[in-house]
Amino acid sequence: MDRSVSVIIPTYNRQEFLAKAVESVLKQTWPDIELIVVDDGSTDDTAAMLRARFPAVRYLYQENQGAAAARNTGIKAACCDLIAFLDSDDRFHEKKIEVQTLAMINSPEYHISHTQEIWYRRGRILNQKQKHRKESGDIFQRSLELCAVGMSTIMVRRELFDRVGLFDESLPCCEDYDLWLRTSARYPFLLIDAPLTIKDGGRPDQLSSIHRIGMDKYRIQAIQKLLVSGILSEQQTALAAKYLTRKSKIYGNGCLKHGRTEEGEKYLALVRRYGTC
Repeated sequence: MDRSVSVIIPTYNRQEFLAKAVESVLKQTWPDIELIVVDDGSTDDTAAMLRARFPAVRYLYQENQGAAAARNTGIKAACCDLIAFLDSDDRFHEKKIEVQTLAMINSPEYHISHTQEIWYRRGRILNQKQKHRKESGDIFQRSLELCAVGMSTIMVRRELFDRVGLFDESLPCCEDYDLWLRTSARYPFLLIDAPLTIKDGGRPDQLSSIHRIGMDKYRIQAIQKLLVSGILSEQQTALAAKYLTRKSKIYGNGCLKHGRTEEGEKYLALVRRYGTC
């Protein structure tokens, strides 16, 4: 198989973090890497910084459309059969691509792999809860519970997107949760059980912070799509309905508590609809 890897970095007004992300890719021990930066409408000096410091990087600019659209632009432009992703405020361990590529070569039955992470928050290492530890194999139920895969840990075979589709550009966040659900419903995940991805969190500009209140409505939307997709087994359908009911009940009651009666009743109707599945 082709041993080259396309690494896609979407970015939006993060030039101060982007340089570190790019450097972590350029310092990889694996030689065959195509690095693509997709600028999702930045208004800072991202373009000038990349031209001055990293002229060899493929730079693609688009009007602001969101993280999902930026990743999809990168996927469509990528030249390699293996594709990895890196958020612009995260970094790779220097052997990440080498270790993960060899694992994919040696395990051709897997279409997707991920790694463990090291989390930093405000410059300090953050101890992960057990529920955030990554797993291998069938992770469908874990993926329903929470976003069980770190975006910057992923490596996929290009053909996977032909089978499960691209990122859903209608979702302003949780587009990764949505894709992991669609993927884990059909394919096992290969875990490289080493912390090869360094994640920097806890800032107000991150999507998880911007959409912190109300994020579950996008997860509910993703599960709803899955339930009508026709790809789930009977057991998977029961699991998806169970988690949809649980999340809808919590979110709907939260809406009622804060005076958003119409929205709350909409989600509680989902509890009544799917609670008997």
